[in-house]
Amino acid sequence: MCGIVGYVGGQSAQDVVVAGLKRLEYRGYDSAGIAVLADGGLAAAKKAGKLVNLEKALGEHPLPAGTAGIGHTRWATHGGPTDANAHPHLDNAGHVAVVHNGIIENFAALRTELGERGHDLLSETDTETVAHLLAEAYSQSGEPAEAMRQVCRRLEGAFTLVAVFADAPDVVVGARRNSPLVVGLGDDESFLASDVAAFIEHTRSAIELGQDQVVELRRDGVLVTGFDGRPAEVREYHVDWDASAAEKGGYASFMLKEIAEQPKAVTDTLLGRIDPEGTLHLDEVRITRGELREVDKVVIVACGTAYHAGMIAKYAIEHWTRIPCETELASEFRYRDPILDPHTLVVAISQSGETMDTLMALRHAREQGAKVLAICNTNGSTIPRESDAVLYTHAGPEVAVASTKAFLTQLVACYLVALYLGQVRGTKWGDEIRTVIRQLSEISGSVERVLETMEPVRELARSLASHDTVLFLGRHVGFPVALEGALKLKELAYMHAEGFAAGELKHGPIALIEDGVPVVVVVPSPAGRSVLHGKIVSNIQEIRARGARTVVIAEEGDEEVVPYADHLIRIPATPTLLQPLVATVPLQVFACELATARGNEVDQPRNLAKSVTVE
Repeated sequence: MCGIVGYVGGQSAQDVVVAGLKRLEYRGYDSAGIAVLADGGLAAAKKAGKLVNLEKALGEHPLPAGTAGIGHTRWATHGGPTDANAHPHLDNAGHVAVVHNGIIENFAALRTELGERGHDLLSETDTETVAHLLAEAYSQSGEPAEAMRQVCRRLEGAFTLVAVFADAPDVVVGARRNSPLVVGLGDDESFLASDVAAFIEHTRSAIELGQDQVVELRRDGVLVTGFDGRPAEVREYHVDWDASAAEKGGYASFMLKEIAEQPKAVTDTLLGRIDPEGTLHLDEVRITRGELREVDKVVIVACGTAYHAGMIAKYAIEHWTRIPCETELASEFRYRDPILDPHTLVVAISQSGETMDTLMALRHAREQGAKVLAICNTNGSTIPRESDAVLYTHAGPEVAVASTKAFLTQLVACYLVALYLGQVRGTKWGDEIRTVIRQLSEISGSVERVLETMEPVRELARSLASHDTVLFLGRHVGFPVALEGALKLKELAYMHAEGFAAGELKHGPIALIEDGVPVVVVVPSPAGRSVLHGKIVSNIQEIRARGARTVVIAEEGDEEVVPYADHLIRIPATPTLLQPLVATVPLQVFACELATARGNEVDQPRNLAKSVTVE
């Protein structure tokens, strides 16, 4: 969750680190802080609240000039969002400063132990214990990296740590376990960050830092070792997007920009996936075709919006491959003792590739002998590295906390996985696959058309800003779309929103319908699922008869819904399984506009962070 930046080089550390934190503020905005090595010592500043508070403090009282430093933007776990709990944390002597992402599970025992040795801890955080432990280890070893290794071997939990030492003025040390950390390699300068977005304006050369590894940064390069001190192999890679992709580009918010980028993101995710013979290709496959032919069950694990993508994938996988498919909340998966074996394929979906619940589910699946295929947007992240196969969604950076283009590209990736399995198992022929790929390639144009017709949706959203409740209904693949629409409204507008399977309406939810309650209904195509279409039209009549204000999303040419729609949102006609790619877009715009009308910050909704890297 929290955003971390480290720098050593020839530039002003304060300038580089603060600029990096601006790009990472989506990861946490409860507080922010910075520490700089300068004048033979450490200087630090930190403030509760958003990064602007720290910038104001630094403007009034700049830190001494230095060329090495660390910074942090926090999503609170241990301790509230106060100045004292903000990072960096220092030891009592002020010789060590550390920033941290994650949770140290044995911090209470460590804190007690430190207190018994005379340490005075000033905050409520688990992180401060690390600063004191590092100071002790450094006093014995005199080596920053060795001190970090010694401390990491004592820590339990998930963590990224980055530290500086007052008498090691040209060194920044970082470590990771179950939490993201990436190294940037510049010209006579080096970077550390939770996300490459922090340093992309300086360099596109990056290194994947592996599990249980420590990195020592100097101006002229980096040294990576395991927690045991042994040298570690590293793989350098090139980041294929530039700094402008992480800027707003004239839009009022990152979310609006990312909604507008969806047609291109869908197109990019499809590029190079199929050859003239109709053969599909994933990015990395370390599962043999024979092993895939023996798969007798698919289990999809994901959280939040990615879970809704997985629910839709279930329909496509079962329809195109005839393999039973389950969709599981990653946070619940390993705790219910799931039935897995070498014939099970687990599909793990995560935008960041660092979602802790999904990562733990992946590891549990592999321990049971299952094969894992990852769908991810972040090259070099942990989930793809620990999977047997990978399909990257080429959405580019997604900065807004509420997922939009990542969701659509996850859907495209899920369809590709379903087709790939169908291809390998012989349930889909090359011409059939080419037909679906052609239909998918036409979706970007359909999304463009939807985006061009959203002004009435924005007007409707503004008119509902004072309402307390909005309900969503859907059938078949429209049900997960309804869930996603409700989630977006919860995330952004902080209002009661629920999604229901329309067939369940009479089994309880219809009691919520009263005069004037807005109900958004996602209507299936009358051509593709005519039986379901007739049933959902009946559902619309039922709720309208009880006073609901009906907002109907229906494809062009569907006239049967017109008499029962108080507000009609048209979307292009699309094959049934692919309809979520266009039906979701109006709900994204609706939630964004309604939240804005309520005066909310749409890029950084309260209590949420972009990457959930703790369980």
